[in-house]
Amino acid sequence: MTRTILNCGYVALVDSAPLIIAKELQFALEEGVELNLVRQPSWSALRDMLALGHLDAAQMLSPMPIAMTLGIGSLSAEIDALMVLSANGTAFGVSNKVAAEIGPIPFGHPHTIKRAIAARDADPLRIGLPFHHSMHRLLLSYWISTEPAVEIERIIIPPPRMADAIAEDRIDAFWVGEPWGTVAVERGIAQLLMTGRDVWQFSPEKVLAARRNWILENDADARSLTRAVYRAAQWLDAPENKPLAIEILSRSDHLDLPTELIDPGLTGQLTAVKGAAPIEIDRFLQFHRFAANFPWRSQAAWIADQLGGSKEDVNRAKSSFRSDLYRNNLEGIGVDLPTASEKVEGSLSEETGVASTKGRMILAPDAFFDGRTFDFT
Repeated sequence: MTRTILNCGYVALVDSAPLIIAKELQFALEEGVELNLVRQPSWSALRDMLALGHLDAAQMLSPMPIAMTLGIGSLSAEIDALMVLSANGTAFGVSNKVAAEIGPIPFGHPHTIKRAIAARDADPLRIGLPFHHSMHRLLLSYWISTEPAVEIERIIIPPPRMADAIAEDRIDAFWVGEPWGTVAVERGIAQLLMTGRDVWQFSPEKVLAARRNWILENDADARSLTRAVYRAAQWLDAPENKPLAIEILSRSDHLDLPTELIDPGLTGQLTAVKGAAPIEIDRFLQFHRFAANFPWRSQAAWIADQLGGSKEDVNRAKSSFRSDLYRNNLEGIGVDLPTASEKVEGSLSEETGVASTKGRMILAPDAFFDGRTFDFT
């Protein structure tokens, strides 16, 4: 049987797991496509490869398709998110030097952390970020937008280089996805202070994206790819599959990482300080549960608004989170889907039932740390 070979780009992070599992457990083959996973050294390299047609699809930071579609940045192209690959999964940490300056702080308290950083009698905090158009950067900007004021300098560094940048004193802090926060802690050069979900409890972190014209010309392949990755994400979020998932990710050559660095991201057991007991973080990294894969148009609107987009830009951004294609591509395989494609972001303070195609489904809390909500209508 002839199968289409799809070149799919990714960056070596734990949350690339849905793509790796779709390939290694043959979900992709069962859906009629063969995944050729192409590792990229940085998000800018991945962006260029996708835009120029060297990749068919890619794991992307959730703001990247929107920024590219709106022409924000150095390379523009019409890029659509077929689905969300993961929610949450990032951590904010500081060097041991900064940790000593601000003193002991309870983990996961964004207001307390910001007050302590603002009280430092020092130069602006140099914060490493994986890419300018990233959820890391948007969460950081949102977090520091409230009082007290914090002086910072943003420095773009590929995730695998983040720990080196701390060790070489090129940055004082970082916001990065796993396992690179854990790497810095295990090297004894940094401490974690909070996770991304402490700022926004359920934010879209990575998406499966492709060029709009490729999707139009290869609708059957886009459908097969979406189904395969959806099945992989569903498999990953089953607790009984975690040990095997960690084994598959560590033994394959896609990440080239040992088990002990993959485990914290998948289990939500993060070690904030070297030698300390792990902290269990509920919903640290979500691949499927609570409709994590659904590309909410309201999430795209929030991202575009945070990027400084106009009302026209925000409306245009909504069209790049393809809830319509997501519904069509998963039709007929029994997937429960929300009946709405937009919601008031930040309005859920607890698990909440909403209308779905099967009657009712549960969404996770999605509150912002400052209690604000976002409703772009």
